[in-house]
This record gives sequence, C-alpha cells and structure tokens, in this order.
Amino acid sequence: MSKNKIAIFGYGNHGKFIAQGLMTDGFDITIIESDKNFYKDAKADDFENVFLIDVTKDSELKNVVLPSFEQLVCVMDDEHLNVFLTLSLRSLFKDSYILSISDSLNVTKKLKMAGADKVIDMYEVSANKIYNILDRPVATRLLEGFVSNRDGITFKEMLIPEGSFLDGKMADDVNFSNYGVLLVGMIDEEMGHTFVFVTAGIEHKLDSGDTIVCIGSKEKLDMFYEEIKKRKSSL
Repeated sequence: MSKNKIAIFGYGNHGKFIAQGLMTDGFDITIIESDKNFYKDAKADDFENVFLIDVTKDSELKNVVLPSFEQLVCVMDDEHLNVFLTLSLRSLFKDSYILSISDSLNVTKKLKMAGADKVIDMYEVSANKIYNILDRPVATRLLEGFVSNRDGITFKEMLIPEGSFLDGKMADDVNFSNYGVLLVGMIDEEMGHTFVFVTAGIEHKLDSGDTIVCIGSKEKLDMFYEEIKKRKSSL
C-alpha cells in the first residue's frame, strides 16, 4: 500500500479543491464519481485515474480495488449519499481508513455510527483544512480538539516569507495578541519539517520558510497573514 495513494469520492464543491491541492503536492489521487458532469470535470482537470460508478452498488465499489489506498475520503456533495457511502465502505473494507465530511451535528453522528475513522465538520473547517489534515496530520490533528468547540475560532498555517518582519525574530519577542491571534506552534524546517508547540519560556527562532500555526477569528488570522507577507520593518 502506497502512503501517498488516496481515493477521493466526489469531485464537487469540496472534493475538487482537495484533490487538486493533493495532486499538486505529489499525492497519487484517484477520483471516484457518480455524477457524469463532475466525472467530466475531473477528466478535464488532468486526473488520470477517474472512475464513474454507482457508489450505492457494492459490486462496483469492489471493482476499484479500494484496499490498496491509504485513505478513503468521502466528500460527496449529497450528505445522505455520503453517509450511505461511508457505511458501505466500512462494511466492505473493514481495515481501511475512512475520512468523511459533515455539515451538521446530526450528520456527524450518523457518519461516526456508519464507521468513519474521522469526520470533518464543514461548519468548523474549510476545504483547505481537510487538505492540511491529509498533508500535515501531526500539526492539524493536535489542534482540532482545541478549536472544535469554540464558535468562530479556527486556526491557520502561515508560511513566513523572506523579508517578513517575523524572519529572524524569537517567538517570545513578538506580541501576537496585538494582532488578535495566538501563536500555538510552528513547523520548523531546521528541525526536519517537525511540528512543535510554542510554549512560554522555551525559545523558538522564526525563520523564513517556517510555517507558524495561529489561532483566532478568521478575519484576524487573514489580516495577520497579510501583515506577515508585506511588512519588512522590525517591530
């Protein structure tokens, strides 16, 4: 089984952007669709492995050889179909890792009961976060429990560009609260792309190429990211 091999069910509103982001990063993506228009979209976007099947039929699901994939990602636009698909996949492939999306607490409960290993609540996260969960599982999964029960609060990964006012500064010397955000961790390139929590009293140097992870409202996080990209003077 290839660690980079992922099957994505659905190439609609969510699946399209998730699949494209993963393909750009070198993942081996297979698209599985039941909608002819979405199937054509995936083919037009240069995905080589695209299947048009009836996902409600176990016989057709078996023909895709799904056990060979590291993860099965259910992102069908129809939430009822997503629940049915998750239930079918768990019944057919008991050892596979299944990730599904939800847009309500009721659907989340159904997906968990159906056997999903991970359920992403779309009211709490964006398609971009789903991509990050697959791309950087350590950084994102550690933070999910913190933000999932706080209305309006989310987190954002921000790459520090060359020339940013953060480049070369110690984390404790930057007053992140002035920008309405909280620094909780970073992905340090010097440490081999490792995610580390930033704890008070422990010195962490910020460099261009590092990725910081901050918590706050989406508006404040977006504004802070713009500051990181444009400011070149010291605080």
